Amino acid sequence: MQELIDAIKESTGATSDALAYAMLFVGALIVIFTLIGVFISIYLFLRYNKLNRIKNSCNMTGLEVARKILDDNGLNHISVKATGSFIWGNSYSHVWKKVRLRRFTYKKNSVTSLAMAAQKSSLAILDKENDPIMKKRNKLIPLQMFGPLMFLPLVVFGVILDIVIASALDKDPNYAITFTCAGFGVLLYAISFALTVVILKAETKAQAKSIEILQKENLATPEEIEQITDLYKVYNLEYINNMIIAFLELVLRVLEIIAQIQGKSSSSKD
Repeated sequence: MQELIDAIKESTGATSDALAYAMLFVGALIVIFTLIGVFISIYLFLRYNKLNRIKNSCNMTGLEVARKILDDNGLNHISVKATGSFIWGNSYSHVWKKVRLRRFTYKKNSVTSLAMAAQKSSLAILDKENDPIMKKRNKLIPLQMFGPLMFLPLVVFGVILDIVIASALDKDPNYAITFTCAGFGVLLYAISFALTVVILKAETKAQAKSIEILQKENLATPEEIEQITDLYKVYNLEYINNMIIAFLELVLRVLEIIAQIQGKSSSSKD
């Protein structure tokens, strides 16, 4: 074990065993929850596809369900488009005023089609109603998507800038800008994590509204409502697991910065 701790200290710049143990522990948790996430994703995939092979009782496709719910709520201007994109998938865009449904559900009259079309259309309804949580989701979702992706580019930018400035001054780089950029990257990580909570609240609120609509409009049987509710629960479980991983990655980033500061401080003393 001590050899592993020494290796972590050498690779990160950490000078204390306690910090190295903390990084090892957090890294192990990330691996564990990543594996849990894989199992959840596999189960979700199987459940999604199983219900996509079961014909729904209203005999309507995802497109027809979404169109009916939107039109019934005065949202004729919201378009419903098919997408095969792994980025967008089933989604609602506030900016483009569009409900996107995967091609697997768009023209299929399955229970999965019913669930996805109803939930994404319900997001559009919440948007129309100026729901407070939905308003936050619309404003902040770009940061949630791109925040974590900015950490590495920011660090690389900081390193390059430190080297360029040090070369111009004919000095050794102190990497102060790098640490500043890394700190800003961690801040974006933190903001991104906080926003996942808001987005999850909006998604679950839309799920509840979709169940209400399906029951009120007699678009689903009690058995289908139960199947759809279970499908939503698995989606939420996957989302929560991803939130935990994001939080652990944030903690690891902070520990890495502390390790770098320790290494820099130790080098200065030498």
